[in-house]
Amino acid sequence: MKNTVLIGALAAAFLTFGAAAPAAFAQAAPGARLNKVQPGYHHFKVGNVNVTALSDGTLAIPPAALLTNVAPAQVAARLAATFQGTHVDASVNAYLIESGARLLLVDTGSGELYGPTLNKLVATLEAAGYQPGQITDILITHIHTDHTGGLMDGKRMVFPNATLHLDKRELDYWMSAARRGEAPEARRALFDQALMKVKPYVDAGKVKTFDGATELFPGIRAIPSYGHTPGHSFYALESGGEKLVFWGDLLHVAEVQMPDPSVTIVFDVDANAAAAQRKRAFAEAAREKYLVAGDHVAFPGVGRLRADGDGYRWVPMPYINDHVVTAAK
Repeated sequence: MKNTVLIGALAAAFLTFGAAAPAAFAQAAPGARLNKVQPGYHHFKVGNVNVTALSDGTLAIPPAALLTNVAPAQVAARLAATFQGTHVDASVNAYLIESGARLLLVDTGSGELYGPTLNKLVATLEAAGYQPGQITDILITHIHTDHTGGLMDGKRMVFPNATLHLDKRELDYWMSAARRGEAPEARRALFDQALMKVKPYVDAGKVKTFDGATELFPGIRAIPSYGHTPGHSFYALESGGEKLVFWGDLLHVAEVQMPDPSVTIVFDVDANAAAAQRKRAFAEAAREKYLVAGDHVAFPGVGRLRADGDGYRWVPMPYINDHVVTAAK
């Protein structure tokens, strides 16, 4: 019982960055180490389509307290093997797709909800050469508020010209007062935050839902990946014979979950289904060798998977900086 309460408190603390965190958790988390602005965008192409990875920042989290279906000693060993201690710096990533006349975001970061090391998405977007008002569509992988927190700044829509796209199951779940009442106390804040961040777009008629596998735009389709949340969705982008699948929250701690996809996390609504989705997605990505993008994989979070024994190994996308700058005359 004590362990259940602690895990619930840690989950609430991470998801709301609130006062519920145990003192030991708060004291153990390392403080900010950088005193300079970190460039937070990364351009690349998928076929003929320009894509930009956007950083909302990083947040130090304690995997041993959050991961489930794994022994703490295994977590510690896998983190030590990657030269990390008790905390990892979890990236919070979003992605911009230039598709014809459309500018599409995949997820929107955390907004103000998780503390001062995050909430950088708008600044990053602007540094990359875009304005929030230019965004035409937002593909929501799920409504956890490290993915939708950036939709609102107080009562102001951050993306006033955008239409949100998400699975009907996801919207129905998080907008439901009955579901909130059924949820454990530690998760109820998520329902309140969903109302705060997503419902204004619903009320403004700026949300379009889909039902499972759906082609949303030419070359862009939704893929159901229910488990982490009831309507969690991947999005596949295909162009010129190349493919990128945006994974959302398929995984949270790559150093631990790629070697063992059965490892789950306290934030899963249905941990068994989430693990099954991860095993299928990992196997397919390794077999078909397409690019994947993870919202919590170290920025820019884009790469491929290679089978490695009973698990998988992350192969980051190569860095390319071959844009030709015309010399001034």
